[in-house]
Amino acid sequence: MTTPLHHTVPVLPQGPALHDGFHALSWASIPALQIQHFHHKSSAHRPTVAVRLAASRTHLHCCWQVMDAQVVSKVTEPNGSVCTDSCVELFFAPKSGHGYFNLEINAGGTKHCSYIEDSRVVDGAFAKMRFLTPSDLTKIAVRSTLPPVISPEIAGPTTWEMAVAIPFEVLSDYVGQLIEPAGTWRANLYKCADLSSTPHWASWSPIGERLAFHQPEFFGSLHFT
Repeated sequence: MTTPLHHTVPVLPQGPALHDGFHALSWASIPALQIQHFHHKSSAHRPTVAVRLAASRTHLHCCWQVMDAQVVSKVTEPNGSVCTDSCVELFFAPKSGHGYFNLEINAGGTKHCSYIEDSRVVDGAFAKMRFLTPSDLTKIAVRSTLPPVISPEIAGPTTWEMAVAIPFEVLSDYVGQLIEPAGTWRANLYKCADLSSTPHWASWSPIGERLAFHQPEFFGSLHFT
């Protein structure tokens, strides 16, 4: 198995504002990681995806920059199948020995998030998982540079950004332990577009031969400093 990657996440007195762009002063000094490992079942389309991560006392902050094409965003229902659209994703396990969260956001800003404690599939569903409640989902703030619905696809080259601020308080309620920006979290980040005209599946830490993002054994490490 490929050695998982690791990345350092700075803990700041104050996190970047949600409206700050990828190249804003608040983000510019923070090294970006690259989502560049494309699964072999992907089409020839290879978007360039960079991500900056930071933490404040209360939130995990993340900002994606996607140099893309054939961008589409149709799903508007919270916790819907946003992965079928042009989509960025962050999966993370804040506590060793506990489950992981899968935050998925399509280009229009619609969110999908659950807490998965057992990712084995039983009768077509994960063995143990809970969707975030509608109330908790609204507490995860997002900002997209694109409109909520993109249909038909934007055919030509398109650069878009997605920013998100995830409250540690919400995470703590699901894990059952206090979540803080400290130590090491296991995580992976992704870019996909399952039902676009150029489907593709890319990850930060390689996921192996099986086309599935829900493989926590392939997660890399985020080190908070």
